[in-house]
Amino acid sequence: MRFIVGLLSLICTAALADTIAIKAGAIVDPVSGSEARDQTVIIEDGIIHAVGRGLQIPQGARVVDLSGEWLVPGLIDAHNHLTLGMRYEARQPYPDPAVYITESTAHRALRGLHNAQIMLDAGFTTIRDPGYEGDYALVDVRRAIAEGFFGGPTIISGGKVIAPFGGNARHIPPERGPFWDYEYIDADSPDEVRRAVRRNLYYGATVIKLVAEADHEPGQVDYYYSVGEVRAAVEEAHRSGIAVAVHVMGGPAAQAAIDAGVDSIEHGFELTDAQLSQMKAKGIFLCGTDFPREQLVGWLDEKGAAVTSTQIIDRLRRAHKIGVRMAFGTDIWYEFPGRTRPELAFDFLAVWRSAGIGPADILRAMTSDAAELLRVNHERGRIIPGLVADIAALPTDPLNDIEALRRIDFVMQNGKIIRAR
Repeated sequence: MRFIVGLLSLICTAALADTIAIKAGAIVDPVSGSEARDQTVIIEDGIIHAVGRGLQIPQGARVVDLSGEWLVPGLIDAHNHLTLGMRYEARQPYPDPAVYITESTAHRALRGLHNAQIMLDAGFTTIRDPGYEGDYALVDVRRAIAEGFFGGPTIISGGKVIAPFGGNARHIPPERGPFWDYEYIDADSPDEVRRAVRRNLYYGATVIKLVAEADHEPGQVDYYYSVGEVRAAVEEAHRSGIAVAVHVMGGPAAQAAIDAGVDSIEHGFELTDAQLSQMKAKGIFLCGTDFPREQLVGWLDEKGAAVTSTQIIDRLRRAHKIGVRMAFGTDIWYEFPGRTRPELAFDFLAVWRSAGIGPADILRAMTSDAAELLRVNHERGRIIPGLVADIAALPTDPLNDIEALRRIDFVMQNGKIIRAR
């Protein structure tokens, strides 16, 4: 009998091994912009089972005392280029064509894994990388994380960028041929766009990114995608349940993307109020990649950085005033000497503050709204029962000072503790 009791005790202990109870000083809800004090979060097998005050903690559960901390949902960077690592001081073109021949897919995958892990350690539990990963390097990173070979955030990746002939590649002599094929898929008709979407889906992309307009030198004739070409991508991707993000600055190329009903405009520095209003009406997100001026200097001169910075803040302020749904994204593809990628990402907070956007709205763009854009809001983005336990904690209230996110000292992802105080 004693043996049976002991065996049952071991079975019960094993059953509760995956039960965690977090005692929280406060839980911040990004949707309402409010916080609830003295809460307990019960997590079972990685899923949030219950949240409330005075909850009974299951016997045998692991208790994590964060009673002096504020809990927020795991952060989301909706536009990051994990496998790229251009040198900031080199004033290199974007993307640097030399990468195509000097770095293997394996090397870029390893860089992507490294960057993903340090972003996770800082509190970014989900990252969307909308392209520029060579020959689908992040697909294997994502699979390796899913199979448990490595720890890492949830990754949504775009594979190769679909674009009119040449993409964003520059200064490639004609005799070199389509040198940019390592990073882009040329597609110059609705049928070619559909074929490119299917190719990306076949190789494992979980978001589709278009470059709607080629970035050309002054004096060159611009060309851009038509409504029909963008709509072909939207129809093909949506049929498979995949979102479409479009790199575009403004003008008729942006109008074509808006008219075609894409899921998000990436960058959009030159969007007009009329276009922003159309985006609001259609539910199109803005993932503005709102660079700090200090980082723009890395590939622009001081004058160009000042002009672009002013443009970014103005567009961000107008988008917020109009009520466009927004997702926080950094577009970081570069390395700064002495700065980590998370530190560079948190520098973007100052730009949002400069545009007059308050902490609650910034946090929502980094959590629940970004989760909706990434189509993971049924799993992530809030600390509520039924969702995956992606949680970060910090010692001060982010609704009073959004810069407090820099001081995150506890990270949980998929119910596993990644970092503890």
